[in-house]
Amino acid sequence: MLYFAKWKIILIVTISVLGILLALPNAISTKTLDALPQWVPKQQINLGLDLQGGSHMLLSMETDALLKDKLESLRGDLRRQFRENKIGYTGLKATKSHVRVKIRNPEDFDKALTMVKSMRQALQSSVLGGASDFDFNVEADSATGVIVATPSKLAISQRLKSAMDASIETVGRRINNLGTTEPIIQRQGLNRIIVQVPGLDDPQQLKNLLGATAKLEFRMVDQSMSAQQALSSRPPAGSEVLPSVNPNDGFGPYLIKKRVIVSGEELVDSQASFDGQTNEPVVTFRFNSAGATRFAKITRDNVGRPFAIVLDNKVISAPVIQTAITGGSGQISGSFTVAETVNLSILLRSGALPAPLEIIEERTVGPSLGADSIASGKIASVIGLAAVVIFILISYGLFGVFANIALAVNIALIIGTLSLLQATLTLPGIAGIVLTIGMAVDANVLIFERIREEIRSGKTPIAAIDVGYSRALSTILDANITTFIAAFILFSLGSGPVRGFSVTLSIGIVTSVFTAFTLTRLLVSMWVKHKRPSSIPI
Repeated sequence: MLYFAKWKIILIVTISVLGILLALPNAISTKTLDALPQWVPKQQINLGLDLQGGSHMLLSMETDALLKDKLESLRGDLRRQFRENKIGYTGLKATKSHVRVKIRNPEDFDKALTMVKSMRQALQSSVLGGASDFDFNVEADSATGVIVATPSKLAISQRLKSAMDASIETVGRRINNLGTTEPIIQRQGLNRIIVQVPGLDDPQQLKNLLGATAKLEFRMVDQSMSAQQALSSRPPAGSEVLPSVNPNDGFGPYLIKKRVIVSGEELVDSQASFDGQTNEPVVTFRFNSAGATRFAKITRDNVGRPFAIVLDNKVISAPVIQTAITGGSGQISGSFTVAETVNLSILLRSGALPAPLEIIEERTVGPSLGADSIASGKIASVIGLAAVVIFILISYGLFGVFANIALAVNIALIIGTLSLLQATLTLPGIAGIVLTIGMAVDANVLIFERIREEIRSGKTPIAAIDVGYSRALSTILDANITTFIAAFILFSLGSGPVRGFSVTLSIGIVTSVFTAFTLTRLLVSMWVKHKRPSSIPI
């Protein structure tokens, strides 16, 4: 156990030195690091919200809007089916909870009812597993000719779940596009999302990104009458009046056809840019192949007519189609600032939310609170480290020096690994490091006590050291594996700071075993080889 091949010595020293080098950037200011050569390690540990400040928001999904969209979609499907089957109807409308329609001709009532039920079965069978968010119940009154379609409770629940999953993914993409590190995005309850973004110095930008649904649509402008005429009388069927996204630009409102030519779902990319002629900030976009084909056909058939770019039911701009746009790309202009084009490009690139999110709680954590937390964590770490170092020195003398050297390398390996992985350090993470300091010497204590027992039994110093390390190994592995299992469960089932604690604890377990059983043993081996002791100062 005390013999080390040269390659093992080189490997142990290399790992230890590499850990120290990776940990060093955390003790150097960012300005100094930037001035160093490129090959020098510069990665630092990311600090969490509780250490460096940032924004905390609690979002709530507007479930009424979600159900309204579903009911409007169902109403559109029913209208199309009635027209295809040449069934006369009236009063087809979507309320807050159901879709209602009245069949004009009593002779068509049974045919219409059968068609609606068949439509329900077809929608169910099109989704693996049967009932889904397409499922609805059908009620009919033959005396009045009224048919009512109501989404089932299971359908509403499934729709809410899928919308929440999609919202969390979309929110994640938007925040990641901001360039922040390690944001925390997690679901709370049925319809709420917690968002924590460490280090964000512009919470208003975050609010603008999360508060926008980003539902982009390209529609034609209705020129049959002006928007003012439509407001004073009644918009034509299939059209609606929409305001301008910037009411102070001198344009709008607009009379827009409800039919969507191309939707934002068919965008594959969007970037903030500048117009080549006017040099004004614009947003460039690119469609997928299907969207490009449809957009090319619409623009080819409507040259000379205006079309509207609509975002969240507000018109960004309504340019006139000068020529067919066949390249599948274009740009959006509208008296934007540079910051507005950046936000808009992020919104379009990350996709639309399935329903609006309302900010019901907002907190900004200042860096002063983080500074206090870091200072407290440092004090706790220093006190814990000093207590352990003194205890080991008093208890084990020279072997305690070896253990303390290994402890210092162990801490460097933990910090270096966290820096390499770009992990986020939070207050619970600091607690994990402090806990690891205490655990790091546990293996050495087991080994040293075993060596003492072997010496008492009459073994020679070298034999006692060799047997002490050999017999303590299984105990050390058992103790650390059980702790590692607990840390793994915390990481699997926990979230946010709990995961941060489990990560630092897991890394500490691995580095502790390495330094206690490998590095310390190497130091003892070198001492034995050099001194050839007749007794052990332990």
